[in-house]
Amino acid sequence: MPITDVLERNAARYGDEVALVELNYGMQETRKITWKDYSLIQPTSDRPFRHQITWNVFDEKANRVANMLLDKGVKKGEKVAILMMNCLEWLPIYFGILKTGAIAVPFNFRYSSDEILYCADLADVEVMFFGPQFIGRIEAIEERFSRGRLLIYVGANCPTFADDYHEMVADYSSRPPRIPLTDDDLAAIYFSSGTTGFPKAILHKHRSLTQAAEMEQKHHLTTHEDVFLCIPPLYHTGAKMHWMGSLMVGGKAVLLTGTKPDIILRAVSEEKCTIVWLLVPWAQDILDALDRGDLKLSDYEVSQWRLMHIGAQPVPPSLVQHWHDYFPGQQYDTNYGLSESTGPGCVHLGIGHDSKAGAIGIPGYRWECKIVDDDTHEVPQGKAGELCVKGPGVMECYYKNPKATAEVLPGDGWLRTGDVAVQDADGFYYLVDRKKDVIVMGGENIYPVEIEDFLHTNPKIHDVAVIGLPDKRLGEIPGAIIQLKQGMTATEEEISTFCQALARYKRPRKIIFAEVPRNATGKIQKPLLRKRYGVDKLVAREISLQNTGEQQQ
Repeated sequence: MPITDVLERNAARYGDEVALVELNYGMQETRKITWKDYSLIQPTSDRPFRHQITWNVFDEKANRVANMLLDKGVKKGEKVAILMMNCLEWLPIYFGILKTGAIAVPFNFRYSSDEILYCADLADVEVMFFGPQFIGRIEAIEERFSRGRLLIYVGANCPTFADDYHEMVADYSSRPPRIPLTDDDLAAIYFSSGTTGFPKAILHKHRSLTQAAEMEQKHHLTTHEDVFLCIPPLYHTGAKMHWMGSLMVGGKAVLLTGTKPDIILRAVSEEKCTIVWLLVPWAQDILDALDRGDLKLSDYEVSQWRLMHIGAQPVPPSLVQHWHDYFPGQQYDTNYGLSESTGPGCVHLGIGHDSKAGAIGIPGYRWECKIVDDDTHEVPQGKAGELCVKGPGVMECYYKNPKATAEVLPGDGWLRTGDVAVQDADGFYYLVDRKKDVIVMGGENIYPVEIEDFLHTNPKIHDVAVIGLPDKRLGEIPGAIIQLKQGMTATEEEISTFCQALARYKRPRKIIFAEVPRNATGKIQKPLLRKRYGVDKLVAREISLQNTGEQQQ
């Protein structure tokens, strides 16, 4: 069934129960709050900014958005963009777009003005909802952007070049628009994260969204009584599809702004959250704060927190082991996926498989997996090759890019992920690396993830990224960008000595102490690092020495 039917079902079954909570500690109100269903609480140091809406209100607001868009001439199959930070308006707007039969197009909130314009043109966007954080970026391209497009501002003090969202939806009916929808109707365009190049527009049908929701609920055994803490940005498939597990059972979800350890633990404690999805850096920050004694678990109520799961990147086994030192008995899962497969879950570790920490897992609900060589022939178990996945959540295409589509969807239903993986004797898949991230040193393939996992076991290291640096003799050599934990110091010699446990050819030839940049979904921005450090040996050495000195000051 279309995903919009699930929202309407929840409104009928659980109408007066809380669907969504928006939570921000210390936030100042920047939006116009006109919905009578909101109860605004001004934040203080002891009391957060907190709004909530019921399933009835959620569905009614989505209907108002849909009826407004239809009245403005939006037709089935047209594209409507969302450029907003996480807030209570986000999901009602998203579902309102879907209810019209239009295609929802979430935008990355980190996009520059030129990237916003590029993606809007690429996806043929006709309408855009945007929040107060983006006024400057939209204003900079407004003359080029408008060209018949409708700009709808969601916030207080509407700029002159846009229409006011709250005034627009206020007088429209809260009844469903009754636009016929099926699983085969187009639903959403998501943009690739750009870790391997400029974003591509990924087109999905309603069946992809429903598959993701059913799969998430089954993987994590989500019930109506569970409370899901959502921290990552809703524009990304990862956050939204994880939340859809709660949507399937009418469970409450908390949209938290902020990623500091004390904020996360406070939200878990005060909202009685039972399921939390973390990125590796956030989980590591919590562990570091507990190790330093900055936080004490005894100050929080976490006994109800039954499941912590991580996605978006490989998870160091050492992190999972250390997590259980503080949270013994807590369930753990990890999810692998990509926007082309409707986000996380086409491969997942599964609850109860902690002994396989480090693996991305086994095929997810209704998914198939295989590993192939460059000629697309399946490789023997234990041999590395490209991971391919097949299931009801595979994208339709890269919108307006048939060449790129053919490269990853050769026509047999299998999606070529571009990730190198290996399968063990028990059938669990391990991610070796991005195919494009493999370092070739003197003809030898080196997989950065293996080195990164090893370096993560060093108690002084907070985060690490390994990339190939140019070398006249060997072509490439492995270089490690290392971000130390707060208050820690280290030298190149110390790290090099630590790496003696690695095979000789895998040891980093360059050590650079610097911050490891990650995007909003937690993925290491390796193209940025290659651009920053893709220099000759002498300059790399100078950068390394300079950053070493800065790190120790």
